Amino acid sequence: MSSKSCDVVVVGLGPGGEALVARLAKAGLSVVAVEAELVGGECPYWGCIPSKMFIRAANALEEARRVEKLAGSVSVTPDFSIVAKRIRQEATDNWDDTVAADRITAAGATLVRGHGRLVGDRTVEVDGDRFEASKGVVLNTGTTASVPPIPGLADTPYWTNREALKAEAAPASLMVIGGGAIGLELAQAYSRFDTQVTVLEVGPHILGPEEPDSSALLAKVFEAEGIGVHAGITIDRVDHDGERFTVTCGDATYDAEQLLVAAGRKSRVDDIGLETVGVEIGRFLTVDDSMQVKDGLWAIGDIVGRGAFTHLSMYHAERAARSILGEEQSEYDSSFPRVTFTDPEVGGVGLTESQARDKGINVRIGLTDLAASSRGFVHGVGNDGLIKIIIDEDRDIIVGATSAGPAGGETLAALAFAVRAEIPVATLKNTVYAYPTFWRAIESAL
Repeated sequence: MSSKSCDVVVVGLGPGGEALVARLAKAGLSVVAVEAELVGGECPYWGCIPSKMFIRAANALEEARRVEKLAGSVSVTPDFSIVAKRIRQEATDNWDDTVAADRITAAGATLVRGHGRLVGDRTVEVDGDRFEASKGVVLNTGTTASVPPIPGLADTPYWTNREALKAEAAPASLMVIGGGAIGLELAQAYSRFDTQVTVLEVGPHILGPEEPDSSALLAKVFEAEGIGVHAGITIDRVDHDGERFTVTCGDATYDAEQLLVAAGRKSRVDDIGLETVGVEIGRFLTVDDSMQVKDGLWAIGDIVGRGAFTHLSMYHAERAARSILGEEQSEYDSSFPRVTFTDPEVGGVGLTESQARDKGINVRIGLTDLAASSRGFVHGVGNDGLIKIIIDEDRDIIVGATSAGPAGGETLAALAFAVRAEIPVATLKNTVYAYPTFWRAIESAL
């Protein structure tokens, strides 16, 4: 077994890990970057980038179908091979990470492929080679699809998000187990390519982490588009007869050509040697606001439980870099903006109404129908949406907000800054909102 010295070892090269490696290497540190799969992680190959490319194609089909209610007549014939080719060639380079790997080495870091595992403080082993880091180790091992222990499921050829985004043809029918962001985005996208889709959610409503108002809005839109939505159910078993899947839910059964399991994500913390450094293995790793787990050990991204989003992983990377380099650290931004890229898009920031009430905040709500706004009116078909703001009455600030609509993620920007900067509601009311825009609906909610 060889042993090599360096300043820092980064285990896991998702977006945050890749950014951190480049930042530290360019600062003059000797960095060993470890990756077991593809450099770049889930986001560019099986997540954010290919899924949004898929959604863009699906939304173009839906917009074309809306022409008859707005401007004339049109014939729409979906061709899944076009978007499948774009994903393969433009988004993922046929799942080849050469370009990303070259970025790592060009930054001056050493790329090591294999499964990295702690074997002691500041020491990582990768397939028999040991790397001893004088400053420490950063873990960015991410998540994998969580597959619930439903009887029969493990013996079937189900999809996760990875198979759904590598598919070269759209199935005639699809069942989706899970009504969270990933499941809903893929459900609607496949539906717009003429796949008959059914969503099965064991929770009381779809899009559980967000406002119930958003859930009700999306359920209404999905039903109108012919997507079956069944929430608050129990899934008893899954069967596959060689051609079709059958899901049994009490007295009801659902069947389809394909099954997508999108029941959340599981942190990759089980086999990375945490026990060798005295860190308890739980669902997530506990970190301080500089992303430090303990002396000489940092963790960033999904595994710290502060939100499983690329933008948060990148934010964590910068904070870890500042900690490692001894640079000044600013206050941690806990405003937590996020977007579900369905149509309508659902953007959220800060606390939901229930979270705010659970914290004992004196809550006042502002809520407006986006379709009834000036921009919603002229937009016409496809204008479903809402703006909801959660106001801390005692402090006169917005502590949370939802922006759902045709450009919900973009409209969220104004609300995200309002929450982050704790702009007084009085100031927000005394602000000029451009007419006619979707974000002008914020004024109506206020």
